[in-house]
Amino acid sequence: MNYKIKELPEEERPRERLLLVGSSNLSNVELLSIILKTGTKNKSVKDLAVDIMREVKDISMLKDMSVNKLKNIKGIGEVKALELVAAIELGRRVFRPCKRKKIVLTNSKSIWEYSKDLFSKKQECFYCLYFNNKQELIERKLLFMGTINRSVVHPREIFKEAYLLSASSIVCLHNHPSGDVSPSSEDIKFTKSIMEIGRLQGIPVVDHLIIGEDSYYSFYENMNIL
Repeated sequence: MNYKIKELPEEERPRERLLLVGSSNLSNVELLSIILKTGTKNKSVKDLAVDIMREVKDISMLKDMSVNKLKNIKGIGEVKALELVAAIELGRRVFRPCKRKKIVLTNSKSIWEYSKDLFSKKQECFYCLYFNNKQELIERKLLFMGTINRSVVHPREIFKEAYLLSASSIVCLHNHPSGDVSPSSEDIKFTKSIMEIGRLQGIPVVDHLIIGEDSYYSFYENMNIL
């Protein structure tokens, strides 16, 4: 006789057992039951989970089951098959070793070469590169998008991200869609202001680059302008 989950005593229901004893103490059938959520008109969700385990023989083989293979199991429609495949892939990604290559940018030219894709933007875009104390890039963040010739930048957003990322230094970047990398008077005023704020905050803004396709302007390389 097939029992529906709601007909079982609470302490035997998969979701309640997970809360009570933790996921590591649940059987494969119980874990599958939670993912599947419901059974069919003639079969409980637990029995449906048993059918899946009978089909794969071993839980490790579940990772090789496609949507179409799962749909061949009676009671597994497209939605349940998709949910199972998505859950398996998510688990695979969670436990995949993270081998993110560290990017080290030590001078204005290397930063420009890393950021040349900014020139293709149709609008003026303002980015910040956040670095740790080894000058390894932690994150590149798009903070503002402006009109074709103006970007309104709020210092609080720049330094808020720096604190969230535990950054040791910042490099600001923006593009001039016209291709002319010469700084405007507004660029100069802003850079002077943001570098001063960085000194006060203890997170130096070490450079501000204007990005062009074939050239760049570095305020660090032209400190006499500030």
